[in-house]
Amino acid sequence: MCLAEFTVRKALESEARQINHLVHLVGINPTGLDWRRFIVAVDPMGRVVGCGQIKPHGKDLQELASIAVLPEHRGMGIARAIITELLSMEPHRPLYLMCMSHNGPIYEKFGFQNVSPDQMPRYFQRIHRLFELAHALRKTDEELLVMKLG
Repeated sequence: MCLAEFTVRKALESEARQINHLVHLVGINPTGLDWRRFIVAVDPMGRVVGCGQIKPHGKDLQELASIAVLPEHRGMGIARAIITELLSMEPHRPLYLMCMSHNGPIYEKFGFQNVSPDQMPRYFQRIHRLFELAHALRKTDEELLVMKLG
């Protein structure tokens, strides 16, 4: 997929450091960053400006994860292009994701629906509980959403 400002494609091993830096820069979960699972958006100079992956959790559970875009490149459709590309790869369904509540509407456009804690796989229940326990330490009242597609 190629647009005027960026190209979306599979990540290269040489981009692993840029992916890691981007994920840390935007402050999302930095675990499970295997460059081989990533789709990246690169600018005309070849710099990674966005990324995302389908992350496995065991053999039957997959997560749309690590969706990140450099702050100065937001609003250009990069995240949408990355998500579209990842979903076109036909990952195993159901497919889950975790996001802050302000991002929920973005994922609803792709068909994801919010899941209640009793409907979450155990992995996501544990993360959700930890997030809730850390309420006193958070600087925001935002909620962690676990969403499901399929």
